[in-house]
Amino acid sequence: MMLEGHGASLCQAIAQEMRVARELLEELAGVLVSDERFITDYLDQLQAFDLIVQHVDESAALLDRMAGGSALNEALGQVRLNVMQERLRAAFD
Repeated sequence: MMLEGHGASLCQAIAQEMRVARELLEELAGVLVSDERFITDYLDQLQAFDLIVQHVDESAALLDRMAGGSALNEALGQVRLNVMQERLRAAFD
């Protein structure tokens, strides 16, 4: 499956919106880690910010690859988070 025309443009626009969301998450995480007490109390939960950012980045990159003409299997094969790649592949099986 390959995207053409408006589908490709929409994927690129969504990818850009995801990057905006990632930047907002990174800004919020930066504010939270500036509070030592907060870090001490919520270190494990703060690590979730990094995982969310990675998922958003991978999703945006996947959309860009598909908008650029990559076939679905090829685009999915480049997803670096194995768990995410497996879930996405399962969704298309």
